[in-house]
Amino acid sequence: MTNTQALSHKILSANVSKRDLAKLLNISETSLYQKLNNKREFKASEISKLKAALGLSVAETVHIFLQ
Repeated sequence: MTNTQALSHKILSANVSKRDLAKLLNISETSLYQKLNNKREFKASEISKLKAALGLSVAETVHIFLQ
């Protein structure tokens, strides 16, 4: 389950719009919101793209997506 609070904080601090993240992940904004609200899971490829786009460390990535 995604730590949505930590992910939302990182999105805000990176100053990236959710629309831009959806485009980066090649998904609809609706799909992104479902994933952000734990209705659907992020794929490994999406996590990798988010890690790069948001400048997440390995520890942050584990904390947000794998705990």
